[in-house]
Amino acid sequence: MTDRTVIALTGADRVDFLQGLVTNDVSRADGGIVYAALLTPQGKYLADFFVLGETDRLLIDVAASHADGLMQRLGLYRLRADVQIARSDIVVSRGTGPAPAGALSDPRHPALGWRAYGPTDVSDDTDWTALRVAHLIPETGIDLTPESYILEAGFDRLHGVDFRKGCFVGQEIVARMKHKTTLRKGLVRVRLEGAAQPGDEIASGDRAAGTLHSVAGDRAIAYLRFDRTADLRTTGARVTPFAGDIPEGS
Repeated sequence: MTDRTVIALTGADRVDFLQGLVTNDVSRADGGIVYAALLTPQGKYLADFFVLGETDRLLIDVAASHADGLMQRLGLYRLRADVQIARSDIVVSRGTGPAPAGALSDPRHPALGWRAYGPTDVSDDTDWTALRVAHLIPETGIDLTPESYILEAGFDRLHGVDFRKGCFVGQEIVARMKHKTTLRKGLVRVRLEGAAQPGDEIASGDRAAGTLHSVAGDRAIAYLRFDRTADLRTTGARVTPFAGDIPEGS
């Protein structure tokens, strides 16, 4: 894959440093892989990524479009910690067929297959957009934007947040959304009848209801208000949510 960058964190404080910043428990990446995100203090999304724990370093597998911003933000938090942050030349591969030696299962969902890290790309030809839409898996920069809250994007379902690990940036907002509020908006799967594309606005009658994001044929991921799910349309398509994706009581 050419759309991923691997950042290496070295130094004696690397685990404690990252543990205090990101949404998941970094200690569980020791010899494996976890999915996590870095948020603003206001609880909004900055970047999502995978963390791999090796003997003498942590590797962060992040979308290339977000690598510079993530490195800059980590550098701001580093202060006097014994942590070095650098790009590596590791190549990220992924697939759903037979896994190469050393590959790791994608921690978000079993259908997402494996991820491998090495000198060359051994990815297969999986239709990732169709697969993501089928299983409601948000993508960096498409379904996940600077306005996203990770619980609205399903991060608890995707094993991307650990509420028992202790503090992380934006934790107070995330915990409040988890325990004290009912989600009123979020990502859902929808069926499309007509022509549609990512970014199309969705209306319920004459009221704004949401936005289309990833589109695969006649299905898509949409960000919707859960109280406005009747008579949904874009300018070119009728939109029908999957009933099971709308929380009960919405």
